[in-house]
Amino acid sequence: MAKKKKVIRREWTAADIKELKAHSKARTPVAKIVKMTKRTEGALRQKALVLGLGLGHQR
Repeated sequence: MAKKKKVIRREWTAADIKELKAHSKARTPVAKIVKMTKRTEGALRQKALVLGLGLGHQR
C-alpha cells in the first residue's frame, strides 16, 4: 500500500490574503499563484471563494 503524504496546514496571514487579492485583480493564472504561494490550487480557490474573489482569467 502506498504511503499518504502528511497534510501540513498553514494559516492564512493578512499578507497572504493581500497577495491573493492582488493576484485576483491582476488575473494571474492559478498555476503561477500555486508555485509562488506554495499552496494547492484547491486551497487557493477555496480561500478566494470565501473572500468573494475570482481567480485566474474569467471568460
